[in-house]
Amino acid sequence: MYFVRSAGAQVSQEGGNMSSISSVSGSPDYSAYSVLSNGGQLTKAAQGASDIAIQEKTESQVRGLDAGKENLTSAKSALNIEDGAMEGIADYLQSIKELAIRSRNGMLTDEDKESLQAQIDEYLEGINDIAGQTTYNEKSLLNGTNPDMSVTTDGSGSSEKVSTYDSTTKALGIEGLDVTKDDFDMSAIDKALETVSANRSNAGAETNGVDYALTYNSHAAMELNGFQMDREESNSVEAYQKMKTQQVLDTYQNMLQSQMQKDEAQKAYAVFT
Repeated sequence: MYFVRSAGAQVSQEGGNMSSISSVSGSPDYSAYSVLSNGGQLTKAAQGASDIAIQEKTESQVRGLDAGKENLTSAKSALNIEDGAMEGIADYLQSIKELAIRSRNGMLTDEDKESLQAQIDEYLEGINDIAGQTTYNEKSLLNGTNPDMSVTTDGSGSSEKVSTYDSTTKALGIEGLDVTKDDFDMSAIDKALETVSANRSNAGAETNGVDYALTYNSHAAMELNGFQMDREESNSVEAYQKMKTQQVLDTYQNMLQSQMQKDEAQKAYAVFT
């Protein structure tokens, strides 16, 4: 008799333990384990719909800023290439101007002027070579075949501009410049230099804009990542506290069930004895 009653009490206690374990795994606060295992990130709407929305929005903003940084880096590279090429064109123009001034010397023979013209022709060809060969990712920047370009800088659709310039000798107004003729237009060279200088200034301003956007993106992404890390840390602390509270409650429940089982066993023993 006693063995049967004890066995019954033992079964009841095992059932109590199973119930206790079930109460932990089935508890709404069981998500605390998931939050901790994910480093403080929320993975289910049940863990906090508004917090999930903020977390996803923050992640979307950071990804947009990171993608924008890639675009901006490409834009900066294109602008640097463009400016370097225009510097080379400006150097050619300066050399052409020097030769043109030298050609206006009444002491020179026709042969001397022909020699100067040959050098100028080489420089004009060099300008066209630079204009035709200056590209970024197979896009021409200085021959007038491509329009201005822009790059998106973040998820909100902000953008920065990369201007292109037709820097061929024809566009600059010096195509076919011939210093062997007394009436050649010296001012055309100055205008070409002014055009290239203005284009370089504009490209410099665009480069500054790109640099500013890159700095902003880096700082903004850092701040958003810091904000998200703070939230994840806060989520982890809150989840840990919930988990510990649940463990205390489970321990108390187990103790209470165990005591109830002992009381029932004593009552049953008293009845049969």
